[in-house]
Amino acid sequence: MTITPPALSVFESLESEVRSYCRGWPAVFDRAQGARLTDEDGHSYLDFFAGAGSLNYGHNNPVLKRALIDYIERDGITHALDMATTAKRAFLETFENVILRPRDLPYKVMFPGPTGTNAVESALKLARKVKGRESVVSFTNAFHGMSLGSLAVTGNAFKRAGAGIPLVHGTPMPFDNYFDGTVPDFLWFERLLEDQGSGLNKPAAVIVETVQGEGGINVARAEWLRALQDLCHRQDMLLIVDDIQMGCGRTGGFFSFEEAGIVPDIVTLSKSISGYGLPMSLCLFKGELDIWEPGEHNGTFRGNNPAFVTAAAALDAYWADGQMEKQTLARGEQVEQTLLAICGEDPSAQFRGRGLVWGLEFSDPARASAVCARAFELGLLLETSGPQSEVVKLLPPLTVTPEELDEGLRTLARCVRETV
Repeated sequence: MTITPPALSVFESLESEVRSYCRGWPAVFDRAQGARLTDEDGHSYLDFFAGAGSLNYGHNNPVLKRALIDYIERDGITHALDMATTAKRAFLETFENVILRPRDLPYKVMFPGPTGTNAVESALKLARKVKGRESVVSFTNAFHGMSLGSLAVTGNAFKRAGAGIPLVHGTPMPFDNYFDGTVPDFLWFERLLEDQGSGLNKPAAVIVETVQGEGGINVARAEWLRALQDLCHRQDMLLIVDDIQMGCGRTGGFFSFEEAGIVPDIVTLSKSISGYGLPMSLCLFKGELDIWEPGEHNGTFRGNNPAFVTAAAALDAYWADGQMEKQTLARGEQVEQTLLAICGEDPSAQFRGRGLVWGLEFSDPARASAVCARAFELGLLLETSGPQSEVVKLLPPLTVTPEELDEGLRTLARCVRETV
């Protein structure tokens, strides 16, 4: 199947030039279910992007859709700021009983606003308020959001340049394996912290992704994350884990940091926490850090009650029995075996990942975009990542079937062969 792009007149004439994903996927989408989208001409696409990780349970998941429809039909509250509602209570109770308590995580829950960058902004503000310091350390190739505070701890030069003003109070440090194993972990970071002449202001916190999604699917080792937590404890810095894309089961466990056995001081969640693609984000933090004054951080749309409904339904359906983690890891092994075969045939390619997030990198950066373009022509949605868009990013729904996964992986292998 080769797809002919449609005329996109109103999108091109009226919508801003800032649009991006639609340029790589020139179709007008109309319906979606599970791991598939359908355009207005009836062409079907297998979705290995899943709303940039916002649709871990697939499009229009029937369990979540039923809960949402029932709630709307009974005239349940839609917008409530931070008022108490039955939907919020049900979510909080479910989140505590299904996620926090079984993992012995001591977190308070804050609803900072609808998007991931809202959660990051609140985490940065809280860390600075608690420690009374301004500086926050982030890592090379990090991505934490598009608002100013989040951009200040983001590595990508193109995204940072869009701010239009200096981005301050953020200091980058090398991410795991940045020097290909030739430099001991945190050698530079610790030396700066201990040297009174280094010029580094004492940081309030360190913010890190356990797997850098937008940065190129860079996977931090468990021992590196444990050493980072130890460094933060010794140096009186808070550890913030940005789990916006890698949380909610993407790497296997509900939180991506579970494998490392660490307990961050602050955690940000968004994307798939609502389960249905509805805007929702959380900032979680240890109880002793809850020094906010009422209304000190707020937002009009932090009380998206339909999102609470689908979030609670997702937790009940997929996390109460422990099967989702096992399924994701099994699906991840299926992906890994295919990527091993692809890289065995093509020495210019290498791969990395965890759970159901994988990256296929090419020595020629332009190759990744060519693979994704050919994949679209064959009915597979793939996106690139990395500072030069040199990595093909695989992010299928966690609910993808083995057959759908095999279909997409076979298409990927074909695209790699056809773009040599």
